[in-house]
Order: sequence, then structure tokens, then C-alpha cells
Amino acid sequence: MNSSSYPPSYSPPTSSMAVVSLVAGILGLSLFPFIGSIVAVITGNMAKGEIRNSRGALGGEGLAKAGVILGWIGIGLGVLGICGAIIAFLIPLLLVALGLAAGDSSWLPLVIMALS
Repeated sequence: MNSSSYPPSYSPPTSSMAVVSLVAGILGLSLFPFIGSIVAVITGNMAKGEIRNSRGALGGEGLAKAGVILGWIGIGLGVLGICGAIIAFLIPLLLVALGLAAGDSSWLPLVIMALS
């Protein structure tokens, strides 16, 4: 049996929104930390809806899902980074306010005035 008897395989075109979601998810973890991740989540969900509504005319659901997952990972890491920065800023202020910081405690009145 020769290979010409088989029908040609057909794969639907990939949704461009799915590709945008995946690229934004990758960029959200590297060059554009928070913005890229938000774009990845939004465009990924839009792409999944577009693919679902196309009834097989568009492909790329895996790309869209990967973009959404990368987007949420980027958002989670961004939130953890912001919380870590806030904690790293507040702990020294708390130590100074409690008088537990090493060195001169002449900062205490300035910190209290700045916080009030």
C-alpha cells in the first residue's frame, strides 16, 4: 500500500492570541515581570474562549493554557517579591522603633515622626 492512499492530515491554524499569551508569559518571567504576566493571563483566557467558540477551526489550546499558567506563576512571584520587599523594609523600622537596633538610637524620633 502506498502512502498516497491516506488522506492528508489537517491541523487547524493556531490562534494568534494563544501565541501572544505564551510569549507574554515567558516575558512575564524574564523581561517584563508583572505586566507581561497580567497580559499572559488575559490573552490566554481570551484565546481559550476564541478556540472553544471556533468549534475546531482554531488550535493552540495548549499554548493558551501554558501562557495562563506562566502568567499566574509570574503574578505569584511578583506578589511574593513585593511582600518580601515590604517585610525587608518594615523589619529594620520595627527594630529601630523598639530600640533593638544596634548603634545609636537617635533615629527613633525621626522614624516615629515619619510614620505618623
